[in-house]
Amino acid sequence: MKIERIETFLVPPRWLFCRIETSDGVVGWGEPVVEGRAEVVRTAIETLSEYLIGQDPLQIERHWQVLTKGGFYRGGPVLSSAVAGIDHALWDIAGKVYGAPVAALLGGRVRDRVRVYAWVGGDEPSAIADQIGEQVAAGMTAVKMNGSGQIQPSPSAAEINGIVTRLTAAREALGDSRDVAIDLHGRVGVAGARRILHAVEGLQPMFVEEPVLPEHMVHLAEVVGSSTVPVALGERLYHRSEFVAPLNAGIAVVQPDVSHAGGISELRRIAVLADTHGSLLAPHCPLGPISLAASLQVSFATPNFLIQEQSRGIHYNVANDLTSYVVDPAPFTWINGHAEWNPLPGLGITVDEAAVRAADQTGHAWRNPVWTHPDGSFAEW
Repeated sequence: MKIERIETFLVPPRWLFCRIETSDGVVGWGEPVVEGRAEVVRTAIETLSEYLIGQDPLQIERHWQVLTKGGFYRGGPVLSSAVAGIDHALWDIAGKVYGAPVAALLGGRVRDRVRVYAWVGGDEPSAIADQIGEQVAAGMTAVKMNGSGQIQPSPSAAEINGIVTRLTAAREALGDSRDVAIDLHGRVGVAGARRILHAVEGLQPMFVEEPVLPEHMVHLAEVVGSSTVPVALGERLYHRSEFVAPLNAGIAVVQPDVSHAGGISELRRIAVLADTHGSLLAPHCPLGPISLAASLQVSFATPNFLIQEQSRGIHYNVANDLTSYVVDPAPFTWINGHAEWNPLPGLGITVDEAAVRAADQTGHAWRNPVWTHPDGSFAEW
């Protein structure tokens, strides 16, 4: 069996899918994308395909090594995301060939259900209670929201109090038996992050995500040590080596993205690395159905797993959602805030190929917003 054809599909709202077909007719699907740079990743897939065509698809680790190290210049989000989508598809093929879910090929599941959380926005405090009420009614046990909208790198007392107000509203709507996490998106500086963590400590968030940018990692230990609030990060880290410093700084939760950090193969290794530091895995995944299916396979097979991000109803997905490109939405039906074990082979989903091909005819050119502060200077989004 050889890899015979590799195709990519630019599908709304902001995703890129990869289809790998073998000489035996087995097809695997992946989701390689950098949000806002999908076209660039598509070109990277075309370049990597030069090596892959004619290769044995079951030699997943061999191909991962060549694709990530075969070029003199390595790493970065575009290359690692391209490799990630290929990796998803190869694992999908392997599962279908062996007649087993990918999690079984990773050593078998260590849990019967995976806890998931929902996004509730958080930019406007007045809407938080209603949004959380809808999620609680749907059975969700955890939510995540933005800590703030646009904010100064050195936040004012009013801005910090606004974060506390949002989180207080969320905590009141959730009670003590459900969890809330907040995402700061690296929008504030190191000192601002310390102040925010201290301010929200009494509200006991499950974690505060990305309090500082990756380029400020040298000061991360100061931020982590400034409060008892668990710190989480990792969506903008692309290789296990990049997690060594934050783990040594004491972060509680790693958040690699299976569509960015080298795929299922590397996500698994990052989880093991985190486990040696006593840290938990909460895979980042605000993307599409293939990315989530790949994440869930790792989550089911990972002992130090905490919770899984998922994008049903997220604000990015207006016209198209998780179920728009799959034949059966059942794998993405949450029961009491959990994804139940899915015994189907490979990634456990059937992609609606006709819908994907039709969507690719329209494509998309999604770009993230570019913000500025009131004085006209650049603001982190």
